[in-house]
Amino acid sequence: MTSTHNDIRHWLTTLFVHRRHRRGSRRGTKSHKSSKIGYVGHERRRSILSKKNTCGGCRKNSEICHKCPIDHWPDERKVKCLPKPYEFLSYESDILSSVFSGLVVFFSIVTVVILGLFLLYWDTPIVRANNRSVSVTLLVSILLSFLSVFFFLGHPVDITCQLRQTLFSVFFTIAVSSVLSKTITVCIAFKATKPRSPWRKLMGHKLAISIVLVFSMIQAVICVMWLAIAPPYQEYDFTSYNEKIIIQCNEGSVLAFYLMLGYMGLLASVSFVLAFMVRTLPDSFNEAKYITFSMLLFCSVWIAMIPAYLSTRGKYMVAVEIFAILTSCAGILVCIFFPKCYIMLLKPEISIRNIKK
Repeated sequence: MTSTHNDIRHWLTTLFVHRRHRRGSRRGTKSHKSSKIGYVGHERRRSILSKKNTCGGCRKNSEICHKCPIDHWPDERKVKCLPKPYEFLSYESDILSSVFSGLVVFFSIVTVVILGLFLLYWDTPIVRANNRSVSVTLLVSILLSFLSVFFFLGHPVDITCQLRQTLFSVFFTIAVSSVLSKTITVCIAFKATKPRSPWRKLMGHKLAISIVLVFSMIQAVICVMWLAIAPPYQEYDFTSYNEKIIIQCNEGSVLAFYLMLGYMGLLASVSFVLAFMVRTLPDSFNEAKYITFSMLLFCSVWIAMIPAYLSTRGKYMVAVEIFAILTSCAGILVCIFFPKCYIMLLKPEISIRNIKK
């Protein structure tokens, strides 16, 4: 009886263990299949994500696509995210900065040499004939306009963004106002040649200096209002290019920027029209024709600059403005002062002969 009971008990235990083993095997198979199906689905999901999601890059062994930060960009294998390079007119790595710096130094030295010649020949007829004080003011303002280019180079910060446009506009407005003052002086001089002409009362240095001060103060007021209401500031441009970050100056107020340019253009246009009208009047040292060429060059350069400025981005947009500054300042310097320097240095007898006449 006991042996029979033990046999039954052994048989039941064996049957229970066998059924439990089979159930565990089935569960293992099902778990294996489900994990396999889940892996494939995850791979498919990863493939769909990598196609639909335009993230910067994916890690090679990752199951999902990791989007790079806004200031990073994936490497060629799209394994890891690398920092985007910054773009600006750098002194260290950009050849354009070196070229512009060299041109600024060269033209500044030329301007200083011409200023020294004017001081050296201060009492000669050719210097005295066209208002010496306005000529010196024009040379100093041209020199400062050349030097203002350095604010456009290097890493932009808030203070350089605020100074570069305002300082250049004020300095160059003084230069254009001086040219306008010279042109008005020439017009009044020929009007005052008639006997009992009321224009004689306006002759003198005070009128010329007053013209420069008044027209320059108007530009200074525009710049002060610009800085007070919406000053320029440093800006990081992440959207223009995917592979780099542009560090640039936001002008703050586009209206103030074009108002500043438009005012300089208005002064230059008036100077050009007046100089063109009196360019053929007889005079020993009539510089109206030289003013005509200089203002024609100025207007041509800045009219061509505006569409080029609007169609470029980054450091090339700054380079376009620098080129316009250097070209217009050099045009005034060459057209107005080189003929005088030629007479002072190489043909001094022309000055003496004309004054005797």
